[in-house]
Amino acid sequence: MTDLMSLLKTLHRPRLLIRAARFGMVDYSRKRDLQRLIRSTSMPSPAQAVAKLMSEETVLEDKRTTGDASYSIARHVSILIALMGEVRLMQARTKPS
Repeated sequence: MTDLMSLLKTLHRPRLLIRAARFGMVDYSRKRDLQRLIRSTSMPSPAQAVAKLMSEETVLEDKRTTGDASYSIARHVSILIALMGEVRLMQARTKPS
């Protein structure tokens, strides 16, 4: 898990993408959004979700930077929203009471 957290800290994305994702976090619903975004039939743990979302985000970032016509900014923002939400959930679960 610490490897995931250190990887997340090294992410550098355009400010507009991050701002859009932060605004979207208000409406993030794990139950509603996560399975659709990672294309899964079962609900993964937050750590598993972060790993899958990171993988998908990397693909989207590569498409964005290369100018691939199949790049979807809406999907990229949705993935970032879910990633931020899952990291927040992961941190809340590991925090000592």
